[in-house]
Amino acid sequence: MKLKQALKKKLTKKELDLVRASFDVVGSIAIIEIPDELVKKQKIIAKEVLNLNPSIRTVLKKSGIHYGEYRRQKMVYLAGEKTKITEHRESGVRILLDVEKCYFSSRLGTERLRIAAQIRPKEKILVMFSGVAPYPLVFAKNSGADVIYGAEKNPVAHDFAERNVLLNKFWSKIRLIRGDVRQVCPLINKKFNRILMPMPKTAEEFLPVAFSSAKKGSVIHYYDFGKQEEFKLLRDKIKNACTRSKKKYRILRTVKCGNYSPGVFRVCIDFKIL
Repeated sequence: MKLKQALKKKLTKKELDLVRASFDVVGSIAIIEIPDELVKKQKIIAKEVLNLNPSIRTVLKKSGIHYGEYRRQKMVYLAGEKTKITEHRESGVRILLDVEKCYFSSRLGTERLRIAAQIRPKEKILVMFSGVAPYPLVFAKNSGADVIYGAEKNPVAHDFAERNVLLNKFWSKIRLIRGDVRQVCPLINKKFNRILMPMPKTAEEFLPVAFSSAKKGSVIHYYDFGKQEEFKLLRDKIKNACTRSKKKYRILRTVKCGNYSPGVFRVCIDFKIL
């Protein structure tokens, strides 16, 4: 509402109604959405975002949707410092990243702490599709995990992840490996107490890989997208994969951890291998 109030004398009432007042903040970068009807006014809007938020130094806008196997998002510079690299702070850790070349969601900070609270002392953890390492970093800081392995295919994200491990001084707790988890997991050749699969659109394809790295009693955090009425279908994906791999399992909980689009949720299904 503050943004709309600040724009009251600069936009028409019809234009004000189209302004999306909420936006993502990653470090010192605000990432806003501009409807096509407001493209000619986008720099005016961006400057007001800067004026209203002293901690924000750069304003970018989303262009298109996430694309490619690395889930990248095109960003267009609008105002402030001309950069797409920032340092985000979350749950006591520092996360350096390029918001255009690396997938990262600041909205998942609560979800990362939710998982961290479940970790028991001395657990060995595998984070598949670990990106710039937000999950490993938060776990290393906020749990008694023994060691956290991260596997990431995107070379840019992996490089930032390695820098983040050094930045936060977690080199004794975090092991990062660049590559496809289908090749990485056999090379690690370890069994884990807890496995995360934070890639909702295609995680189902990698369930057999997770099973091969899980020991009896392991907890797997499987992410997917779906409407409320589709949650049973999401759980059925796990049921079918476990049946094919001859694994006994038990669903622990199904958690909504954010909206993907109107009526569609990002969902985490926590389940245990028996």
